[in-house]
Amino acid sequence: MKCSLSQHARDVLKAREIPLEWVERVLVQPARVVPDRDDPQLEHRLGAIAEHGDRVLRVIITRGTVPPRVVTVFFDRGMKGRL
Repeated sequence: MKCSLSQHARDVLKAREIPLEWVERVLVQPARVVPDRDDPQLEHRLGAIAEHGDRVLRVIITRGTVPPRVVTVFFDRGMKGRL
């Protein structure tokens, strides 16, 4: 899946050494989709990454954009084992 990355998302992927392939996997097949509690324009997509100890990757996108615009990405420590 093609996606658009904000500059912040690009910086985070590089700094945290998160492969773009993992982000795309979560975008295409999220285990959970959650609306942002503060901004109705944002959506959180979560998925466990087997290659990274089943840690949960949270990908936050702007809703309704084509291709999806990734705002930020991080491993959500609080979600480990909850998907």
